[in-house]
Amino acid sequence: MALYEHIFLARQDLAQAQVDTLTEDAGKIIADNGGKVVETENWGLKSLAYKIQKNRKAHFVMLRLDTPPAAVEELERQTRINEDVVRYMTIRVDAHEDGPSVQLRKNERDTRRGKKERN
Repeated sequence: MALYEHIFLARQDLAQAQVDTLTEDAGKIIADNGGKVVETENWGLKSLAYKIQKNRKAHFVMLRLDTPPAAVEELERQTRINEDVVRYMTIRVDAHEDGPSVQLRKNERDTRRGKKERN
């Protein structure tokens, strides 16, 4: 099986529970097609660089996958149909990163920096 990273952007007007449901559905599609979700990262609601389908913000979610290519094709097909997903991207990787992604480390660094400045 191959290793992939799948990132999708969900509409800004969705509740966090709905975003979690989208994530679970993606995991179910992968599991049904013989793969597994190694890790899930929810990056939260972030501003976009430009408007996409009248959205200025989006919920960002990344899935690290260990799955056959056919499962990725099915996941992308289902994602393309879903109206709640604004954009998505799947990348094949040689190995998964250990620990949190760069995006999560950036958020933690910014949070720590903000706390130090207030004291």
